[in-house]
Amino acid sequence: MKIEPRNVERILKDAGSWRALLFYGEDTGLIRERALQVVRYVAQTTDDPFRVAQLNRDTQDRLEEEATALSLIGGRRVVWLRDAQENIVTQLTKALEISTDTLIVIEAASLTPRSKLRAFAEKHKDVASIACYPEEGKALSKTVTDALQKEGVTIDRDALLWLVNHLGADRGGIRGEIEKLILYAGKGGQLDLSSVQDCIGDGGGNSLEDAVFAALSGNRAEADQALERALADGANAVAVARSALGVLGRLERVALAVGSGQGRAEAMKNLRPPVFFKKVPAFNQALDRWPLSSLEKALNETQALELACKQSGAPDELLCRRHIAALSQIWK
Repeated sequence: MKIEPRNVERILKDAGSWRALLFYGEDTGLIRERALQVVRYVAQTTDDPFRVAQLNRDTQDRLEEEATALSLIGGRRVVWLRDAQENIVTQLTKALEISTDTLIVIEAASLTPRSKLRAFAEKHKDVASIACYPEEGKALSKTVTDALQKEGVTIDRDALLWLVNHLGADRGGIRGEIEKLILYAGKGGQLDLSSVQDCIGDGGGNSLEDAVFAALSGNRAEADQALERALADGANAVAVARSALGVLGRLERVALAVGSGQGRAEAMKNLRPPVFFKKVPAFNQALDRWPLSSLEKALNETQALELACKQSGAPDELLCRRHIAALSQIWK
């Protein structure tokens, strides 16, 4: 059964009512986090070999055998399949035909709508098919604030806006940055913009911004290096496009304000969140180099890039590399 995003949390809290759960998508950190949550909920552990059978790509041919095995010590068993391949559908079908309380948890990569595994899971009434894609906007803000609130840590609006715009695309990396902030603030602490910037520094999603600013400044080699770092750290193509949109949009707002007679320094200060002090030189250099008309064209082309990256089968990383390279030249 295909699970809508708004229902995912409810499904995870009631994971024991399913025979199998499939987690797939581009956010490998979120896939792993949700799989861990489900395994712990049902088996109360992740490393007891009597309760949890972990299978990888090389041992997935044991799926049917493990899924139909009886528990030797009591309690519900979990078969946890990582890096699942399309050819498990036959074994999964047979395992689900046998009456057993073993839960099957499946981690897979990004699956297209034509995927046999995804199609099977979406049609089977006892299987929950859950897509895991990078969070953004309100969803990401809620993830951050909820995690901080559990530790009694509060964060002000400007700090939250800046943080959301600088976190990476992978859930694992996001959790790491949140844990760092919790340690920095301490139990019951308060986070403002200055403290968040001091704590996160050049981590999180800054490699993406570095790539965009380097490109807009005409430094092709530096832009390419920053982009490759970001992709290696788990950033996906959509995150690249959105980072570029964020930078270009802020540049456009300042350029419009300056064109209306406002001073550049005042216009930059009025941005929310304000420009990170380490990015001010790059921001000014980009403003010096790009006229407003060129920024508007770059924004339109970057929006088109995001749409292209969301198409099934699109060579998204190649499209991003080409786009960052194109931003190294001023668009007329």
